[in-house]
Amino acid sequence: MISKTDVFPIGQIVKPHGINGEMSFSFTTDIFDREEVPYFIFEMQGILVPFFLEEYRFKGNNTGLLKLDGVINDEQTREFAGLTIYLPKTYLEKVEDAEIELDYFAGFSLVDAEKGFLGIISEVDQTTDNVLFVIPTKNDELLIPAGEEYIEEIDHEKKIIYVRLPEGLLDL
Repeated sequence: MISKTDVFPIGQIVKPHGINGEMSFSFTTDIFDREEVPYFIFEMQGILVPFFLEEYRFKGNNTGLLKLDGVINDEQTREFAGLTIYLPKTYLEKVEDAEIELDYFAGFSLVDAEKGFLGIISEVDQTTDNVLFVIPTKNDELLIPAGEEYIEEIDHEKKIIYVRLPEGLLDL
């Protein structure tokens, strides 16, 4: 059985396309095109299930159309609308960190080079132009910028993001 800790998100099914089982999808990485990825994984009724790729084609830089083996009509494709597309973590080392969906980092520890352990990221706030890691505290929450310029290293195995934050940022 596939566990959530064994996969990472790469995109989402947007909606059915036509009546023959094709679906439009968005993605943050094209690793499935650069490597031989035989299947995508979807969470169906609380269980992670692999579906083999029959075919796909790109529509833009971050969108495309795909057809899954065994999904043959628009009724079946409607069940996939809005679902997250996952891949096994075995492909993670071949993906650039900038290509990973930011929600993937919820649950990671955040460690600053000067201040040390800051906490565990509960969510990634993407509602503004400045993406923020949200870390709950006793009385409130820390909002830490998720900019690449602050991130020194990401340890996917240990689920730790090492950052070097500007002096005084944590004192605000």
